[in-house]
Amino acid sequence: MKIYNSLTKQKEEFVPIDKEHVRLYFCGPTVYNQLHIGNYRAALVADLLSKTVKGIFSKVSYVSNITDIDDKIIKAATDQGCSITDITQKYYTKFMEDAALLGIAKPDIQPFATDYVDEMIDYILQLITNGTAYEINGNVLFDVSKFTNYGCLSDRCIEDQDSGSRIKVEGYKNNPNDFILWKPSSDTEPGWDSPWGTGRPGWHLECSVMSESSLGVPFDIHGGGNDLKFPHHDNEIAQTCGFHNNSDPTCFAKYWVHNGFLNLADEKMSKSLGNVVYIDDLIKDYKGNEIRLALLSTHYRQPIPWSTNVLNQAVSIVKKIKRFTSSYPNKNKFFADTKIGEAILDDLNTPKALATMQEIINTPENFELEKEVSTYKYIFEGSSQDLSISKADEDKINDLIALRLEAKNTGDYQTADNIRDELSKMNVNIKDIGGKTEWEIL
Repeated sequence: MKIYNSLTKQKEEFVPIDKEHVRLYFCGPTVYNQLHIGNYRAALVADLLSKTVKGIFSKVSYVSNITDIDDKIIKAATDQGCSITDITQKYYTKFMEDAALLGIAKPDIQPFATDYVDEMIDYILQLITNGTAYEINGNVLFDVSKFTNYGCLSDRCIEDQDSGSRIKVEGYKNNPNDFILWKPSSDTEPGWDSPWGTGRPGWHLECSVMSESSLGVPFDIHGGGNDLKFPHHDNEIAQTCGFHNNSDPTCFAKYWVHNGFLNLADEKMSKSLGNVVYIDDLIKDYKGNEIRLALLSTHYRQPIPWSTNVLNQAVSIVKKIKRFTSSYPNKNKFFADTKIGEAILDDLNTPKALATMQEIINTPENFELEKEVSTYKYIFEGSSQDLSISKADEDKINDLIALRLEAKNTGDYQTADNIRDELSKMNVNIKDIGGKTEWEIL
């Protein structure tokens, strides 16, 4: 297996630290509002990489966190007149539902930041002891001048860098690029007791603590979107190295993986630009596995020029492949010795894997079909558990099928067609066989 390592800026053979236990960490969402389709690309790339690694190694731990304390969360709770718990639970639930529609599996471990505040306080105390952090008026900051490799991931010269902090504490900084580890909380803001007074942790600190607590260090792969290279991941490296008194960035993670953005009209999709698309909108016209394939049709390191044309092409490809694969056993397993497997093992080359699948359809006699189809399904469709139906269960599906059958028996074919369309949007495929209706989750 080869992956592009953002730390070394080259594609490398993946050699795990311990082949008996491979460990991955990807930065998860901050749950303060609804995520757009661009946000889900990072989650899908993490899902793709973890599935691939699990396909070739016997034991894999995949961790992705949830940030549930942050200034944006506090602002959202204030604006909506509710608690931060109400905000985070609402949008965490929505995130997991939308992820399931795209066949994104829940991580093996999913730590919440608020469960690790005590560990974060201990971490800060050690940084202060090591001389790499300092406290001023209840603020604790990391001193970037104490880490000689600061900016090694983004390749930014320290004098050219902005602080990039979500929290403005410019008046308290010894150096312009020093970043916050702990911030005081007012009487109206959530806070935890600490040696520096009531406050809350900085965003960058959370991932260093949660990843090390969950996986130990060094671990194999750390990842996220390109926008996290600086300052978030650079700051994670700095504070972790500072904690361990080690200037080598690989004392934290050996490989770094970053995905490109989704673009609309040549602009990065973002809420600040107002050019976002939500899963709720897409699922009205497209199935979850069609959206998944559209996201995987471009190599993960490249930007996706997102459009209805990309989605419509995915619909056509899914239909073509589904017709071919429907006659093969419903097995989702990764086989490294297949042409599709070879493509995925070459830095997750999903465009090549898709092209290979279409070549298989055109010249099936040249391939070991059951293994190729199984590998394709494993990567592009996920397991039936991963593609679970949001807000619907087996009883609801059976009720709809019964209503459709009743409508057909009474000649109300318009209602029957409407019910079929509703089931299709729920990723349920139905077949009428011998007077009975069979169904399956796509």
